[in-house]
Amino acid sequence: MSNEATLLDAVNMALAYEMQHDENVVLLGEDIGANGGVFRATAGLQETYGHTRVIDTPLAETLIAGVTIGMATQGLKPVAEIQFMGFIYAIFEQLVSQAARMRNRTRGRLTCPLVIRAPFGGGIHAPEHHSESTEAMLAHIPGIRVVIPSSPKRAYGLLLAAMRDPDPVVFLEPKRIYRAVKHPLDNNGEALPLDTCFTLREGRDITLVSWGASISETLQAAEQLSTEGIEAEVIDVATIKPLDMDTIKASVGKTGRCVIVHEAARSFGAGAEISANLAECSLLDLKAPVVRVTGYDTIMPLFQNEHYYLPQTEDIIRSVQHVMNFG
Repeated sequence: MSNEATLLDAVNMALAYEMQHDENVVLLGEDIGANGGVFRATAGLQETYGHTRVIDTPLAETLIAGVTIGMATQGLKPVAEIQFMGFIYAIFEQLVSQAARMRNRTRGRLTCPLVIRAPFGGGIHAPEHHSESTEAMLAHIPGIRVVIPSSPKRAYGLLLAAMRDPDPVVFLEPKRIYRAVKHPLDNNGEALPLDTCFTLREGRDITLVSWGASISETLQAAEQLSTEGIEAEVIDVATIKPLDMDTIKASVGKTGRCVIVHEAARSFGAGAEISANLAECSLLDLKAPVVRVTGYDTIMPLFQNEHYYLPQTEDIIRSVQHVMNFG
């Protein structure tokens, strides 16, 4: 039976489902037990599964990472929460030097089936260090998957897949849309494929590529553009690393045009990687240069100016009109 669920509900449901069906799944993080996490993503889970499977940790990200990696190499499937992406940098040394290299270092004897969950992105009037979108930094690390859901259904299915993956997954949750919408969701334990883009809207004129919270504005732009006779195809990247360029190239092969939308800073972002891939492999399909609609190369401003930083629907529409009128 389907229930109406927010993206936050979907995360909780996926965690609960996997804990019920796999006793090796263990959750740990700051305030995730009694308080249910800063956004209440783990609410009720400690009551159901106890203090040994839902563990409140000290305020020490390096400790959380070290314990998580140790658990993963010894047969458990830990899911660690970092309260905000702005606090994730403290665990980079262990992610890069330990988790990402474990399979290679031990010649396959040990794997590291862990998930690092972190709310990310702007749009909730948070203070400093709480609104980063630095997914490209993580995607540059060999040996780590980077997954970003954009809806309740994809949050549920992709988190299940992440927990069942034998290697490290960083699961970034766009907190701006945690409670933005409710969609029907079956709590049936069915995972969605990792490393795969999802085509959310078919179109013939231009391909719009995005992920996370920016999918909302991208879909809104596509709907408004249709009133002008421009039919945009919308692709949700979902897994930033490994990147499913086949789906994107196939779409651009059909439309001949592409606009990439992300709220992360412009330089060296995942959008630049997609654009470079299209330049290398799809140049003869393109009828116009690839355009990026992004955040700025600056620190995310405090909440009074967030809307100036985050890509808006009208920004996407203007970029599409520019691309459509090229030449």
